[in-house]
Amino acid sequence: MKDIYESPLSSRYASEYMLKLFSQTTRIETWRRLWVALARAEHKLGLPVTEDQVRELEENISNIDFEAAAKREKEVRHDVMAHVYAYGLAAPSAAGIIHLGATSCYVTDNADMILYRDAMRYLRGELLGVLANLASFAEQYKATPTLGYTHYQPAQLVTVGKRATLWMQDLLLDLDEMDFVLSSMKLLGCRGTTGTEASFMELFDGDGAKIDEMNRMICGEFGFDAAFAVSGQTYPRKFDSRILNCLSSLAQSLYRMANDIRLLQHDRQLEEPFEKNQIGSSAMAYKRNPMRSERICSLARYLMADAMNGSMTASVQWLERTLDDSANRRISLPEGFLCADAILRLAQNVTNGLVVNEKIVDRTVREYLPFIATENLLMEGVKRGGDRQQLHEVIRSCSMKATAALKEGEPNGLLRLLADTGAFPMSLEEMEAALDPRAYVGRCPEQVDAFLGSVRKILGETKKSDAEINV
Repeated sequence: MKDIYESPLSSRYASEYMLKLFSQTTRIETWRRLWVALARAEHKLGLPVTEDQVRELEENISNIDFEAAAKREKEVRHDVMAHVYAYGLAAPSAAGIIHLGATSCYVTDNADMILYRDAMRYLRGELLGVLANLASFAEQYKATPTLGYTHYQPAQLVTVGKRATLWMQDLLLDLDEMDFVLSSMKLLGCRGTTGTEASFMELFDGDGAKIDEMNRMICGEFGFDAAFAVSGQTYPRKFDSRILNCLSSLAQSLYRMANDIRLLQHDRQLEEPFEKNQIGSSAMAYKRNPMRSERICSLARYLMADAMNGSMTASVQWLERTLDDSANRRISLPEGFLCADAILRLAQNVTNGLVVNEKIVDRTVREYLPFIATENLLMEGVKRGGDRQQLHEVIRSCSMKATAALKEGEPNGLLRLLADTGAFPMSLEEMEAALDPRAYVGRCPEQVDAFLGSVRKILGETKKSDAEINV
């Protein structure tokens, strides 16, 4: 409906998988799967829950009457109880045992952690796709000399492929963090209103071993090794902060990469993909704006700011719980994942189609190469009998003149200036022969090979990937 606000994350940026994962249908179906798991465990552990009731609940997981639930929520002002009611309408024989012994956070918190786990796994796969693209790019251009920059000022030469490994190394740190978050995820379990399991002590006649077994059964059904050791009414909101910090870290790395691409596209050395019919500007028809890299940076800023929600919420959880987390989490966590998904999709698209304008890269290198070569020329001059200090002063003086000429739009004439002084024991031709850019990239190709050797072990069978972006 175009007359109602729709989040751009839904309409423009995020993947169909992520939109479905955080849909209301998936959320409520996950609640119902949790109610089934609870009922099944209670049946197996001897509570008055029948196998037929469990079966009826299971058969109606997807039979959701959202209108009935919305009408009920308007009456009772409680979303979980509204869906307990709606589930009971769909499975009438089991209506009286749904949610037995549980509190609302049994379904809300456990379902959230299940969704976050699945979302993080999906993002991990998307990140591996970006790394695979960059690995191919780095391999292809590992020996292609390019001007390096420090302080965004010309520095010594590097290679195009070596620069890509810097982006990859940041992303590998993010992969490590993702793996840590995934490995440390736990369910809340079914712990009662303040985490004491008091309701289940009543139901199981004080048998704590059965309560522990119930929680193990629920965790196992959803692929979790354990529940948090202790809890209040909720799982620790500190974990939400951990998740959002991980997503923020990913945003930081992709911002850095996209910003580098934007800088290099300004110099026409590198370009993001540009489609045949793409329009760069409504007014300036000749323009090729790096709009995808710009969008990565734009969305990354949002995601980095979103991470603040986790830390602020975690810091104000009163005692066993307070409800001022709920409305915030409904927005900040799903949108954090949707935004990270959108950024990674764009990053896949950009890294799969990066264009290196090699002639411009080479021209830029050669414009500055005489300056970069002066240290080698100095050493060669000394070997030919020159005085190191005198030659250094000649190079310094001629470099200042050559720089001044460059600022006037003239070509780099440093080598001719050095030759014309007569103080430098090398001819112009001999100096020019020393200007092979490959001689000034240090160990870049070797470093790329070593780095990619370790990365390929992580990538395994992951292939290059692309994402079809909507706009």
